Amino acid sequence: MGKGGEDYGKREKIGVESHDKCDFHAWSKDSKECEEYYKVNHEFGLSAAEVEKRRQIHGYNELEKHEGASIFKLILEQFNDTLVRILLFAAIISFVLALYDGEEGGEMEITAFVEPLVIFLILIVNAIVGIWQESNAEKALEALKEIQSEHATVIRDGKKISNLPAKELVPGDIVELRVGDKVPADMRLLSLISSTVRVEQGSLTGESEAVSKTVKAVAENTDIQGKKCMVFGGTTVVNGNCICLVTQTGMNTEIGKVHSQIHEASQNEDDTPLKKKLNEFGELLTMIIGVICALVWLINVKYFLSWEYVDGWPKNFKFSFEKCTYYFEIAVALAVAAIPEGLPAVITTCLALGTRKMAQKNALVRKLPSVETLGCTTVICSDKTGTLTTNQMAVSKLVAMGSRIGTLRSFNVEGTTYDPFDGKIEDWPVGRMDSNLQMIAKIAAVCNDASVEQSGQHYVASGMPTEAALKVLVEKMGFPAGLNESSSGHGEVLRCCQLWNKMDQRIATLEFDRDRKSMGVIVNSGTGKKSLLVKGAVENILERSSYVQLLDGSVLELDQYSRELILQSLHDMSTSALRCLGFAYKGDLAAFETYNGDEDHPAHELLLNPSNYSSIESELVFVGLVGLRDPPRKEVRQAIEDCKAAGIRVMVITGDNKNTAEAICREIGVFLPYDDISSRSLTGKEFMDHPDQRNHLRQDGGLLFSRAEPRHKQEIVRLLKEDGEVVAMTGDGVNDAPALKLADIGIAMGIAGTEVAKEASDMVLADDNFSTIVAAVGEGRSIYNNMKSFIRYMISSNIGEVASIFLTAALGIPEGMIPVQLLWVNLVTDGPPATALGFNPPDTDIMKKPPRKSDDSLITPWILFRYLVIGFYVGLATVGVFIIWYTHHTFLFIDLSGDGHSIVTYSQLANWDQCSTWEGFSVSPFNAGSQVFTFDNPCDYFRGGKIKASTLSLSVLVAIEMFNSLNALSEDGSLLTMPPWVNPWLLLAMFVSFGLHFLILYVPFLAQVFGIVPLSLNEWLLVLAVAFPVILIDEVLKFVGRCTSGMRYSGSSRHSKYKAE
Repeated sequence: MGKGGEDYGKREKIGVESHDKCDFHAWSKDSKECEEYYKVNHEFGLSAAEVEKRRQIHGYNELEKHEGASIFKLILEQFNDTLVRILLFAAIISFVLALYDGEEGGEMEITAFVEPLVIFLILIVNAIVGIWQESNAEKALEALKEIQSEHATVIRDGKKISNLPAKELVPGDIVELRVGDKVPADMRLLSLISSTVRVEQGSLTGESEAVSKTVKAVAENTDIQGKKCMVFGGTTVVNGNCICLVTQTGMNTEIGKVHSQIHEASQNEDDTPLKKKLNEFGELLTMIIGVICALVWLINVKYFLSWEYVDGWPKNFKFSFEKCTYYFEIAVALAVAAIPEGLPAVITTCLALGTRKMAQKNALVRKLPSVETLGCTTVICSDKTGTLTTNQMAVSKLVAMGSRIGTLRSFNVEGTTYDPFDGKIEDWPVGRMDSNLQMIAKIAAVCNDASVEQSGQHYVASGMPTEAALKVLVEKMGFPAGLNESSSGHGEVLRCCQLWNKMDQRIATLEFDRDRKSMGVIVNSGTGKKSLLVKGAVENILERSSYVQLLDGSVLELDQYSRELILQSLHDMSTSALRCLGFAYKGDLAAFETYNGDEDHPAHELLLNPSNYSSIESELVFVGLVGLRDPPRKEVRQAIEDCKAAGIRVMVITGDNKNTAEAICREIGVFLPYDDISSRSLTGKEFMDHPDQRNHLRQDGGLLFSRAEPRHKQEIVRLLKEDGEVVAMTGDGVNDAPALKLADIGIAMGIAGTEVAKEASDMVLADDNFSTIVAAVGEGRSIYNNMKSFIRYMISSNIGEVASIFLTAALGIPEGMIPVQLLWVNLVTDGPPATALGFNPPDTDIMKKPPRKSDDSLITPWILFRYLVIGFYVGLATVGVFIIWYTHHTFLFIDLSGDGHSIVTYSQLANWDQCSTWEGFSVSPFNAGSQVFTFDNPCDYFRGGKIKASTLSLSVLVAIEMFNSLNALSEDGSLLTMPPWVNPWLLLAMFVSFGLHFLILYVPFLAQVFGIVPLSLNEWLLVLAVAFPVILIDEVLKFVGRCTSGMRYSGSSRHSKYKAE
C-alpha cells in the first residue's frame, strides 16, 4: 500500500490511532462519536497538515503491490521436481563422458553429444513453460486494483475539492458521494443529503439487490451485510447522495482484506492430484534407479577392479579406468531408460486437447492442470447469486383484486430474465385487461425509474433490478383493451411501458425513503386530472390505504377482512422467499390540481420537504401486489441431479439471506421439498461458531451457508481440502476471489463475473451455466482415464528398457543400446502413440461412477505386476535378439546368414572382454545395406561390429512398444472386445512412429548419429516374430485381471475401510 506498507510495524500515534490494531468499530457508534474519534468536523474536514501527518501513519489509499518471485527463483523452482533432477544429473554425466570420449579420440563423439544436448533442450522448454505459467498467476491482484475508485469529492480546510485522486484519502477525510460514484474507501455515513441512499455491493457481499443505507448505528458484532451505516471501497452508489467519514484505507478496507486473502491463497496453492502422483512416482523411480545402478556396478565390479589374496588379505589391486567409465555409461543409460522423458510433453498435449473440447462446451480452462483435477472433484461449492440463479430479478406472482370485496386473483408469471418474451403470465386475459389490472400495469410502468435494453442476445437492465423486473411484467401483461402496438414505437423493448408513460405523464416524484418505504409519482393523465401512483412495501402501503379497487374499477372501503386477506397472501409469498411490492393510487389531489411542475406553484413547497410525503400518500386506493425473486436457472435442477448421480456433493455458499437461499435450494434440488434442513442450513457466522465444523461438512447431501463473508468461504474450502476432498468453487464477485484461488478448481462466471474473479480462477464458464461444470467434470474424468492409459503405456515401456539394460549388464554381454537410442524411443517413437491414447472414447457410464479419490494409486499393485512381466519380456526380447544375431544363422526358420556375419558361442559373447587372450579367434566381414564392416582386430567385432545386433535390439524395442500401445487401449478389456479401430488416431500414430524409425534407419546421416544400420527383410521378420508375443502375454494377464477384479476390489475396499477406522 505504498508508504503505509513500508512503515508497517513502526507507526506512531499521530492524530488518530493506527487502524490496523484499533478497536474502534465505527458502525456501532453514532456520527458524533465518530467525528470525535477521528478528530474532524464534517463541515470543515481535515487540514492539509493533518492529512500529511495521517498519511505518514497510514500511507496511500491503494492496494499493496506484492513483489513477485525473481526470475532466478522461478528458474530454480522449475527444477524442484524429482524426475527433472534425475534427468539433469543424467545429462551432466553424459556431457562429461562425451567430453572425455572426445579427448580420447573416440569415434562416436557426435552421438555422445546428441544425448545431453537433447535432454538439456527438454529441460529448457519445460522451464520456459513453467515460468510463463507462474508469471501469469497474480493477475487477480492487478484486476482488483481496477475496481478501486480513481477520484473522490472531499471537504478539506472548509473547501470542497472535486476530483481529488482517491489514493490521497486518509482516515478522517470527509467525502461526498453522489449517484453513480464508485466508493473510494470504507466509510461511515454521517448524513443523508437525499431522502435515501442505495449502494450496489453484491460483488463484495453476495447480496442480490442494492442495499439501502442509513446513518443509524448497528450492533458491534454485525456481519458485513448488516453494516447499513457503512459503505465499502469498490462498491457503487445507485441512488441518492450523502456525506461520509473515511474510516479505513488501502489494505485495511474490506477490498484490501480480499486482496490479502487472494495473495495468501496464491501462496498456498497445492499441486494437482496428478502432479502429486507423478512426484511420488519420481521418488520411487529415484530409489529403483539407485538400487539397479548399484546392482549393475556390483555385478560388473570384477571387470574393472581386481586383486589377489596374500596371506588372506586382498592386495595388488588392479583398476581399469576405461572399463569403469564403460559401466558408468551403462548406469547413465539406465537412468535415461528409466525416465519417461516424453511424459511432460504428452501430458501437456493431452491437456491442451482437453481444453479445446471443453471450450466447445463453454468451459474455458485457464490453467492446464485443472482439466485433470476436474476429473476427481468430490465437492462443488457454488455461489447462489448469478451462478445457480440468473442474477436478474423477475416477477413470479401477481395478485390482483377480485370482482367483489374480500376476494383476490392470483397469476403465476413465467420467465427468469429481463427478456420480455421469456415466458408468459398463466391464465392471462390477453387483450381483455380489466380496470384493476390496467391500474397495476400503469403504476408498475410509470412509478419506475429503470429501463431494459437489448444487448446482443441478452437483455440488460439499468437502474434498480426490482424496477426493471416490473417493467418486464408490464410488457408481459400486454396492451390495454382498445389499444394495440401501433400506439407505441415499433422495435422498442418496452413498448407497453412507453404507452403508459405517454398516457400518464409524470410531473413530480416523491422519492423512496426508509421510513415510509414507498415511492410515489404525481402524473397528469390525458383528461388533465392529476393523480398519485404509489409502489412500496406491502404492509406500509396497506397501512396508508383506506380503499380498494375491484376488478371492474369500482372503489370500495377497505374492510378488515380484505386487509387480513392481503396480509395472508403477503405472508405466503414471503415464506416462498419472494420480495413483495404493493401498488396503490390516489385520484383526488386537491392541492396539486393545478400543479404542472412549476417551482413557483404553492404545492411545490410541499414536495421540497420529504416529511410531507406520508401525508400526501394517505387515503390510498389499494390495487394489488407482486412477488419478485432472483430465479434459478432452468437447467440447474438437472445439473444438480447429475452431480448426485456422479457422487459429487453440492454446497451452496452465498452472501444472501437465509430464507431466500433455502427456498432456491429446495427449488433446484439441493434440498428435497419436505426435508428438515435445520442442521444443513447455517449462516456463515453460525458455522464459524459451530463446535464440530468438520463433521458438519461431512454430512451426506447438500449443505447451505447463507450470509457468508469471504473469510467464511475460505474457511469452508480449507476444511474440505484438509479432509481430503477435491473442491471446485464457483463464483462471480470480488468476494469469491480468495476462495476461488484457494480451491482445487476455481470456476468464475464469464458473463456476470468480475475481472477479479476471472483472474483468480482456473476455469471460466462462457455461458455462466452451472450445468456446464457438470459437462466439464465428465470431460475431466474422460481425460484422466486416457492419461492413465498413456502414463501406464510409457512407464511400462520404460520398465522394459530398464530390464534390457539390467540383463545386458547381468549377462556381461556388450551394451545392446546406447543412451541416445533410448532417448529417441522415449521422446519420439513413444510420443505419437501415447498422445493418440488421449483420444480414447469416454466410457458411457463415466458420470454414473463416484469420483476417484485424489490419493488413488495411478498404478495399482496388480498393474505394476503386469508391467513388470511385460517389462521382463521386453528386456528378454531385446537382449535375446542381440544374442541370437551373434550366436545363430537361423531362428524360427528365418535365415539370418545373408549378411555373412560370423557366429560365436554364447560363452565367447558373455566373456567378450577377454577376446585378446583367445588363440586363433578370427571373424569375417559382414554387410549392412551398402556398407561392409571389416575388422583388423577381431575383438572389434564386439565393439564396432555390434552395430547390426544393436539395430535389431532397437527395432524390437520399437515394435514391442507399438504393439504395447494396443494393449493400453483398455486396462482390462481384450483387443477382441475393444479392437484397435475404436481409436483410429492410435493406428495413425503407430504408422507415424514406424515411419520415424524407418527414417533414422535408412537415411545415412541419421543412421550414423544413432549408431544403427539398415535391416534386410528377413531381419524385419525376426523383429516382428520376437515382438508380437507381447500382445499374447498381455491378453493372458488381462484375462486373469478380469477374473480376479472382484476379489481385488473387495480387498481394497476392506483395506480402505480399515484405514478409515
